[in-house]
Amino acid sequence: MPPELSKGTSTASSSVSLVIPSSKYEQDGPEAREIAKHMPYFPFKGIPRFYDIGGFLAKPDVFQQIVDIFAHRYNEIGIDVIAGLDARGFILGPPIALALKKPFIMMRKKGKMPNSVQSEAYQTEYGGREGMTVQRDKIKKGDRVLVIDDLVATGGTLSSAISLVHMLGGNVVECACVVELKMFIDPPTDSGLPSRKKLFESQNIGHVPVWGLVSEDVLTNEAELPENYVDDGEEH
Repeated sequence: MPPELSKGTSTASSSVSLVIPSSKYEQDGPEAREIAKHMPYFPFKGIPRFYDIGGFLAKPDVFQQIVDIFAHRYNEIGIDVIAGLDARGFILGPPIALALKKPFIMMRKKGKMPNSVQSEAYQTEYGGREGMTVQRDKIKKGDRVLVIDDLVATGGTLSSAISLVHMLGGNVVECACVVELKMFIDPPTDSGLPSRKKLFESQNIGHVPVWGLVSEDVLTNEAELPENYVDDGEEH
């Protein structure tokens, strides 16, 4: 069960009213720093720092702590349904949904589910992707939807998920990830990095908040690689 709730403050956006929780659990706070110790990074898929959630999944007490933190935050904010993104959102979303006693729905790649609607194609840090899908009867008009994934970088996948929720008349209360790479939020123009802020604004979803428990600032656990380590990452 979620820990005891603490008092929050309310605010409103153009499409959804939400409660911003107190600072019991902050990004990169004490709990997050301890969790970060169980998320080693590897050179993988050509990326120097690929953060591996398999580290904390192998530690039941750490995984439970993450579930409790997210359950506390979203019990306080108030949601109707949790949407997990293919595929790691399928790992994180269900235990949080069970803790909150809320429905869990899947957002999947094209051709994986019947009776679905599809978003437009989108870009990620790995390249272009076909639109995501969700079953058309799983989100009702006015539903307060929490979108869950393991990591947010450029925001392309999240933008696709947000568009699906809006297509069906729902409101995205927040997009939540264990890891948020802050370097992509609004980098300098001359950096060459994509800007999540500009992407969201271009799609008229700049009002949708994104929250990550841990950022790259505290993810400093470099994996110990065996001598025969090979970067064999494939597109997914």
